[in-house]
Amino acid sequence: MGVKLREIIPDSAVQKITLESLNGKAIALDAYNILYQFITIIRGADGRPLMDRRGRITSHLSGLFFRTINLLKVGIKPIFVYDGRPPELKKTTIEERAERRSEAAKLYEKALAEGRIEEAQKYAKQAATLNEFIVESSKKLLNLMGLPVVQAPSEGEAQAAFLARRGDAYASGSQDFDSLLFGSPRLVRNLSIVGRRKLPGRKEYVEVEPEIIFLDKLLEELGITREQLIDIGILVGTDYCEGVKGVGPKTALKLIKTHGSAEKALKALGKSLEVDPSEVRELFLNPEVTEDYSVEWREIDYDGVKSMLCGEHDFSEERVEKALNELKQALEKARGTTSLDQWLQ
Repeated sequence: MGVKLREIIPDSAVQKITLESLNGKAIALDAYNILYQFITIIRGADGRPLMDRRGRITSHLSGLFFRTINLLKVGIKPIFVYDGRPPELKKTTIEERAERRSEAAKLYEKALAEGRIEEAQKYAKQAATLNEFIVESSKKLLNLMGLPVVQAPSEGEAQAAFLARRGDAYASGSQDFDSLLFGSPRLVRNLSIVGRRKLPGRKEYVEVEPEIIFLDKLLEELGITREQLIDIGILVGTDYCEGVKGVGPKTALKLIKTHGSAEKALKALGKSLEVDPSEVRELFLNPEVTEDYSVEWREIDYDGVKSMLCGEHDFSEERVEKALNELKQALEKARGTTSLDQWLQ
């Protein structure tokens, strides 16, 4: 998902950081991006997600609770930004993703029935999707944790970038690079997946560390404008257009630096896209966002969180209490109070 830009992002524009270095900073998180991470990663050996006794998926709640606690303990101020109505140009991408997930779900059931557990787990991850319960239950948990939830009118990443540009957040937080195209001055990656992670399709592991990508340094190092960065995305392919077959980030960068724009590069290649590049560019430069939001951190409802996770969704009472107690201790150490609001101000 998202535009593939990693190959052209210079090391000088990226800073490896620790979670502790973000103490006191507000990060506007792409909620859907994070929820997809959790329902993809947090699964059993056979690929099944965590569920409560009523068969409701709880992988997202587990990830959201325990990982967010880790952020709060080091003083990070998370803001969760949820997607609204997708742009019309994204319709084809959404339909294609739904089709791929449906096919993966069929392959998962077949592999599971035939005892091919490793393949089943791979297909299960590919079939992961969000539904209304996952979205609404995550919002309920965040509300109980006293954390701000912002509902975007359209793309969550665009809204998160808007918060960062306005100064209501220090940075956007997402795994996708689209945030940079939307104009976020800083993109924090790997906040929710820090630690040892298995490489897809391989029996190898890597240590994942959080990092910040600075938009101004990126543009300066590449010698391009933000509009030209968007044009590189257009040639490579975004959620709004397929891009040019065979053109990767490095080739796209060369084309844009040589010709100046996606339109001129396409003309030089003798290629065309299914959509007008100017429409895609406009979606990144002037996305649909709202100023009607509130960013406020409130005191956590400890009893409410425990009741939801343990009473409604069968979480281990011992594990939840341990995490909540650790948060209380962190709050007391930081400010001499258990008030989340005071601690995060």
